[in-house]
Amino acid sequence: MNVAKHKQLVQDYIEAYNRFDVEGMVRHLHEDVVFRNISGGEVNLTTTGKESFRQQAEQARQYFSQRKQHITNWLVADNRVEVLIDYTGVAAIEFPNGLKPGDTLQLQGKSVFEFADSQIVSINDIS
Repeated sequence: MNVAKHKQLVQDYIEAYNRFDVEGMVRHLHEDVVFRNISGGEVNLTTTGKESFRQQAEQARQYFSQRKQHITNWLVADNRVEVLIDYTGVAAIEFPNGLKPGDTLQLQGKSVFEFADSQIVSINDIS
């Protein structure tokens, strides 16, 4: 699979994420996809398998009333795409860190996607 196709899969995933479209997010995921959320150097969430990812993504939809990942840079290798991201979200619930409904969260991070069999097999969200 070529680099342009990998970039398109990532773009499709992020656009679906921004629309709260879980079906669109899982469309190009491998059945055995592994997702990790890494914050401050620590893994605070891991899902294994497309169905586990789908359940987590459905649950996460309620956390924010608005959310947007904006890609600021692409780093592309053979079976790997890394994107630098500016993230903005408006909280829909109260978070343990003190964020309240209506508060805006802004952060920068990166997402690393790995591919096999023309599908996404791994996603690491790092902030």
